[in-house]
Amino acid sequence: MGKLFKFMKPYAATILMIVVFLVLQAYCDLSLPGYTSDIVNVGIQQGGIDTAIPEQISVEDMDRLFLFVSEQDQKTVLDAYEKDTDTYESEAYVLKDGILKDEKRTDKIGAILSKPMMLVTVFSSDSEETKEMTDAMFASLPKEMLSEDMTVFDVLGMMPEEQRAQMVTQIGEKVDEMPETMLEQAATIYLKEAYKNLGMDTDKIQTGYMLRTGGKMLALAAVGMIVSMIVGFLASKVGASTGRDLRGKVFRKVVEFSNGEFDKFSTASLITRSTNDIQQIQMLTVMILRMVLYAPIMGIGGVFKVFHTNVSMSWIIGLAVVLIAMVVMVLFVVAMPKFKILQNLVDRLNLVTREILTGLPVIRAFSTEKHEEERFDQANKDLTKTNLFVNRAMTFMMPTMMLIMNAISILIVWVGANGINDGQMQVGDMMAFIQYTMQIIMAFLMICMISIMLPRAAVSATRVDEVLTSTTLINDPKQPKHLKEGKGMVEFDHVSFRYPGAEEDVLHDISFTAKPGETTAIIGSTGSGKSTMVNLIPRFYDVTEGKITIDGEDIRNVTQHELRDQLGYVPQKGVLFSGTIASNILYGNPDGSEETMMEAAKVAQAAEFIEEKPKCYDSRISQGGGNVSGGQKQRLSIARAIAKDPKIFIFDDSFSALDYKTDVTLRKALKEHTVNSTVIIVAQRISTILHAEQIIVLDEGKVAGIGTHKELLKNCDVYYQIAASQLSEKELERDLNQDEQEGGR
Repeated sequence: MGKLFKFMKPYAATILMIVVFLVLQAYCDLSLPGYTSDIVNVGIQQGGIDTAIPEQISVEDMDRLFLFVSEQDQKTVLDAYEKDTDTYESEAYVLKDGILKDEKRTDKIGAILSKPMMLVTVFSSDSEETKEMTDAMFASLPKEMLSEDMTVFDVLGMMPEEQRAQMVTQIGEKVDEMPETMLEQAATIYLKEAYKNLGMDTDKIQTGYMLRTGGKMLALAAVGMIVSMIVGFLASKVGASTGRDLRGKVFRKVVEFSNGEFDKFSTASLITRSTNDIQQIQMLTVMILRMVLYAPIMGIGGVFKVFHTNVSMSWIIGLAVVLIAMVVMVLFVVAMPKFKILQNLVDRLNLVTREILTGLPVIRAFSTEKHEEERFDQANKDLTKTNLFVNRAMTFMMPTMMLIMNAISILIVWVGANGINDGQMQVGDMMAFIQYTMQIIMAFLMICMISIMLPRAAVSATRVDEVLTSTTLINDPKQPKHLKEGKGMVEFDHVSFRYPGAEEDVLHDISFTAKPGETTAIIGSTGSGKSTMVNLIPRFYDVTEGKITIDGEDIRNVTQHELRDQLGYVPQKGVLFSGTIASNILYGNPDGSEETMMEAAKVAQAAEFIEEKPKCYDSRISQGGGNVSGGQKQRLSIARAIAKDPKIFIFDDSFSALDYKTDVTLRKALKEHTVNSTVIIVAQRISTILHAEQIIVLDEGKVAGIGTHKELLKNCDVYYQIAASQLSEKELERDLNQDEQEGGR
């Protein structure tokens, strides 16, 4: 996980912006259940009356309330109101401006008036208990004091204050036992009747409240949608940019690899890491920014809202979280080991596919198609089985999570219904609690879904990081020197070399000098170290002991770019790039002229077959040079090195695919063209190096002899054996006799 965040570090500012937008989105989403609750509780059940104290009340109704309020509390209440004799049908008290904004003051007035409003509502009802109470009060008064239009409130007003206070206290004790929600509902009923008594349209109050609250919900939903789109855009941008940067870094790192690193990472694995692994990282980056960061914000916000809605049912949230955690734990234990091998199976499939496609001609020639099909099927089945296992684990998770969510919803409704029945909560509160709970569970569900993908992406991040943090064996010096002005003299000074991880050297104490204007040939049996030796010059590997110098400067003291800029290298296997013949010849000298290109093709004996093509030098070359023969590919590779016009030419067995006639003609033209350059040729054929000024004979990584063709025939048994295997007895005798005749003169 740490590596994933390391890859996202360059986009910290954008990620911070995403977090801010996610908080805003969570605020919008978490506010909607609260407004839903308000619509049900206030808009529907309370008729749109959202205050606990009357904003307007008639003087008559206020006097009835004051029957149950002490004189000191009456003064506190009246200080918040002012009289209005013109606006309503009867004289009224109206709240002063700014009172509703003062929560402490409104809470205090509400605490004073809540019980009186409840008592007035009770005495105004037609219940049997109320009738019995009022009949008892009328019976306690003398008949001469009663009249037909007298109400219970008139009776209460006529009662001595001490007696009324005692009765209010007795009734108040019963009221205190009632749930707070019942007091709130009673206050709402009272306020609705009080507004009607003033001639106010209560239906309009309700409709206005519903429209205002619904409008706020629509506005929040719109803001949430816009913010969600912005977050999606930014997350996708960060994900795509992360993938782009990683692909670029991996490519640049791989380009810097020496042959030692390519031995460590297979080509198939590098391709998988550059494509599939980075794609996994890119997908998870988007999901982390879009979902993983959002989930805890929603979860924490949901818990906060739940504790402000109804604390008594908060245990349900804990139960849901525990159940989800158990499901996730089971999935992790079962599926985690599979994720660790999934990417290796992708590597394996890529390797088998690449081997089959590359070696298709050989497979057909040996009629092993069936065996290769079985090998591919096995790799494909292994990957398919693992993918199926992982996908089945994910399909198991979704219905289990839905079952938990639905079970929790039923549990909330059951517990909430009992609470509503007991007057402990309102219907809107239960609806809001369900929505908050679902939001919390969905937050955990999102984290669970990501947790299924996280192990695979973590493996991918580790694999990509392995490439990026791998130590390159060949490095430029911290304070590089520059090659001296010279003609390109190459000197091996007691050079020994062993491959990384090998137990013994493949080259032992090699010393020789390749001079400008001369051809230095290297020959030996297969596996003697010829190609290894010339690969040390461009620093594809570094020497283990000794040193290699060019014009007296150790090649390890200069940058790789400056070193290789002096070389014209033709590998053992000709490599062409998709493009044209012209782009391939001028690959090492892109600013070269057309004359330079044509001269190089002429020296490499490639002009003839090029000019036979309809588009000549503009003819297309397919990927890997698949549309030209092996000999043509080698000649184009040689032309590419010639067009660069380097100081040093290295031909690593580059004439093997040429016929004898073309070989002789090419070497003659090459000799004339490289008269001032150092030429190093690795060859298998004696005929290729007959006229070299210096021939180095290698035998099991050691120098068996150095000299000309004729000198080596006489002095080097290894060379003589090679020559005897390739030349006729007549040719050998002629060369030996010619050497002796020249020596006699």
